Amino acid sequence: MIPIAFVQSLANIEGIEKVVPFLKPIIEEKTIKAFIQGFLPGIALKIFLILLPTILMLMSKEHNHWNSIPTTEIPKTIGVSIPQKATFFITYVMVDGWAGIAGEILRLKPLIIYHLKNCFLVKTEKDRENSMDPGSIDFASSEPQIQLYFLLGLVYAVVTPFLLLFVVIFFALAYAVFRHQIINVYNQEYESAAAFWPDVHGRIITALIMSQLLLLGLLSTKHAANSAPLLLVLPVLTIWFHRFCKNRYEPAFVKYPLQEAMMKDTLECAREPNLDLRAYLLNAYLHPLFKDG
Repeated sequence: MIPIAFVQSLANIEGIEKVVPFLKPIIEEKTIKAFIQGFLPGIALKIFLILLPTILMLMSKEHNHWNSIPTTEIPKTIGVSIPQKATFFITYVMVDGWAGIAGEILRLKPLIIYHLKNCFLVKTEKDRENSMDPGSIDFASSEPQIQLYFLLGLVYAVVTPFLLLFVVIFFALAYAVFRHQIINVYNQEYESAAAFWPDVHGRIITALIMSQLLLLGLLSTKHAANSAPLLLVLPVLTIWFHRFCKNRYEPAFVKYPLQEAMMKDTLECAREPNLDLRAYLLNAYLHPLFKDG
């Protein structure tokens, strides 16, 4: 909550004027004031998230504690902070989510890179074809962003249901845009046959558990402590459901299907009826170092 609280303070006009009083005449302009209160916090958080890996790497080299919160204060901190950040996250979804989807369909960065390569690096037709390669979708950056908005929707579904409207609009736009990009634009390097889905499912379950625990902390500070213990069953049921899905469906992702294996064996028997499979497997692979010997 500390980075979000810091970034949200940028929307406080009085706080900015207190830090930089010489900018007060400029800040009081209606257009600039509306921009600071509406979009500056979301843009600042986006920049902070870009710098976050570097900051965490530097912090990991330090072994001291620069701040601490008593354990008993965690539910109170959660209960107070979550409702206060709802407006900020609505702005963040619009600035980062909606604008990010628009940037994905426009692809301005690849367009600029293409023209720069075309002007300075392209010498042959092969170079031109390489510079026009659209690449493949970057799951390392796209999928975590979608998971973040899914988590925000779960957390604020009970606290601030109005935020769900912005999250649903984001997912509708993301579905249309990414479907178009994957089918018509990107050249996927390989197809994994949904092998990545178990990881995504695990993160969805984690988001569910986090939202349930945060709801428990919120109710414990809102004079609803008597009903909070009744919600303890939700994380238990969620974990049970995750284990059920893992035991029931994970083998389909990590093991070769018996039906396809049987079909492959049938084809091999038809092509080579005299094949001694055991003898073939003994010599199927030999390390190059042992071939000469």
